[in-house]
Amino acid sequence: MTLAIILGLGTPLAVALLTPCLRAYPILRDALGVLGGLVSFGAALHIACAVIDGATPEWLVLSIAGGLDLRFAITPLGAIFGLVASGLWVVAAVYSAGYMRAANESHQTRFAAFYALAIHAALGIAWSGNLLVLFIFYEILTFSTYPLVIHKQSREAMRAGRLYLGLLVGTSLLLLLPAVVWVWLVAGTLDFTPGGILAGRIDPALTPWLLALFAFGIGKAALMPLHRWLPAAMVAPTPVSALLHAVAVVKAGVFTMLMVVVYIFGYDFLAGAADWLIWLACFTILAASIIAIQQDDLKARLAYSTVSQLSYIVLGAALASELAVKGAALHIVMHATAKITLFFCAGALYVSAKAQKVSELDGLGYRMPLVFGAFFLGALSIIGVPPMGGSWSKFLLMSGGAERGMMLVLVVLGVSSLLNVWYLLEPVWRGFFFAPKDDKEITQYPLVVAPLVVTALLSLGLFFTPWIFADLVELVVMR
Repeated sequence: MTLAIILGLGTPLAVALLTPCLRAYPILRDALGVLGGLVSFGAALHIACAVIDGATPEWLVLSIAGGLDLRFAITPLGAIFGLVASGLWVVAAVYSAGYMRAANESHQTRFAAFYALAIHAALGIAWSGNLLVLFIFYEILTFSTYPLVIHKQSREAMRAGRLYLGLLVGTSLLLLLPAVVWVWLVAGTLDFTPGGILAGRIDPALTPWLLALFAFGIGKAALMPLHRWLPAAMVAPTPVSALLHAVAVVKAGVFTMLMVVVYIFGYDFLAGAADWLIWLACFTILAASIIAIQQDDLKARLAYSTVSQLSYIVLGAALASELAVKGAALHIVMHATAKITLFFCAGALYVSAKAQKVSELDGLGYRMPLVFGAFFLGALSIIGVPPMGGSWSKFLLMSGGAERGMMLVLVVLGVSSLLNVWYLLEPVWRGFFFAPKDDKEITQYPLVVAPLVVTALLSLGLFFTPWIFADLVELVVMR
């Protein structure tokens, strides 16, 4: 198991370091990312199977002081995120190679290197054994994705990069780090422990304040009003958007939030102290959806959709019930596969038809049926319509709201789903039922189209095979 952890973590780091050496061999450089993804996914799958069998794979790197170690220990929730990050890296690596060439983007070697480094950081977060290791890799993820956000190096990109770095580093240093220190002082440890480590060690009256430090300190979770970095980062190439929204960055944020609730507070101990966070998450869900409707730029629309969907996971954590936590854990998987599909489709529309706005999609459906068909399946999963995987996580989240007796939460989730229908199905409707405005030249690229077909089918397949993650989700709530 130690070897599997080292292999899973070390492979993307090795890819990042070797990629610049292959600058003169672009085919080998791009193939290296795909190979790295396959190796990391194999390690993640091996580790997940061990976790299902009752093991806790560990790797103690360094003991610093009492209760303070650099240690990796894979929790069931970490096994889920590890599978998502490594598995989607495989298709993202293929898509990135096709997109960057089709769009004739510059600095492709630098892009590939930092992309692999971001996956390394995401896996470090997933497999961290305590808050200290998680915080270290949380920061590595921020700085490794900054060069990707400013990839185009335009004035707009640099402005987005400053906002990205300012908000994420500012919140983590001013809020998240003090929260980590507070936990260590009151509990004497930072280790992730089933059932939490704070019960009986902190005044219940102070619990909401500590939770607030975590909720706003984890800026990658994009709770309003700390969400602005996410839409601004859409200036980056589409593979970066897919990385930010589906594979690594925002998933690292909501994953961290879930880890804190399940393994630091303990959701039984937190119940009642997080009611304010429930309503903030509900507000973010609806407000971001309403803003998304008004966006004509397709990537901006998808960005605000992500802000909304992330708060589904925060809501599940804040509800602090068994069903809600299960739904939140499962939504990490379902949203990742569906949202990466939607961003892959947005990128395909840009490189194939130079279409960036929803209003420019009229009549393109019959000329790009695979792209629009995949977008349709991804949208249905986000909406939560059977037979798509997203319907399972939404069902569990609504059940969690009912379990807590908060029927207004069910109303919020229902209204949100209707808003999802409005802003996610409009591109499909325009593509197939609106007359084309002009006869655009369409050039389709197999390396761009194939990955989005795979992820769309994955979103469909997860409805019929939820047992792939069901055992891990059940273990998340065991204490």
